[in-house]
Amino acid sequence: MRPVIALSLLIALSVPALADEEHDFLPDNLPSLTEEAPPLPDAQAEAPPPPEKPMKPAEARAQQLDILFASLRKPGVRSDTVEQKIWSLWAASDSPTAEVLLQQAVRAVEARAPAEALSILDRLVGAFPDYAEAWNKRATLYFMMKRDDQALKDIDKVLDLEPRHFGALAGKGVILVRQKKYSGAREAYEQALAVNPTLEQVKDALKALDRLEQGI
Repeated sequence: MRPVIALSLLIALSVPALADEEHDFLPDNLPSLTEEAPPLPDAQAEAPPPPEKPMKPAEARAQQLDILFASLRKPGVRSDTVEQKIWSLWAASDSPTAEVLLQQAVRAVEARAPAEALSILDRLVGAFPDYAEAWNKRATLYFMMKRDDQALKDIDKVLDLEPRHFGALAGKGVILVRQKKYSGAREAYEQALAVNPTLEQVKDALKALDRLEQGI
């Protein structure tokens, strides 16, 4: 695979465009407001159990991710919309400070200021080591700086925290192609497609890998 194709694939999967729209994560099977209301409970009946404790933000995000990943397997799904929602959840953090630092790092990358971006991301992963998307952004930056071994270490950390991170898996494949480790690259691409079968760029990358291995 040509380096330009590899770089565009990694950046497209690791630094998606920010969406302006608000996303609705409500399930499709909410009861209709026109349905008949259930009968009032008998006065002699047992008191209803106390309401469940509200989920923590991280738990809510995990539940939403499960729903979104399942929807990627439905026929006719608008995968670009679903993927953007997934990226939005990955970028979310319980800490507003972490989110602000991530946005600053992305802007620095876009402004072609890699040293500034790396400084921000080093601070970010140091302060918030469980923030998978911070590691993913630093892995992308390391790749752009041709520091592949460091990029792969960060990708391993991403996948420890978020095993379904198809952006990190695809990025791993790109790096391993550049290192001529084709069997490992194929495995990474196939893992990315296993969690997100709609990734056309990864399918194209696999075809390019086939041609590369065949010497075409």
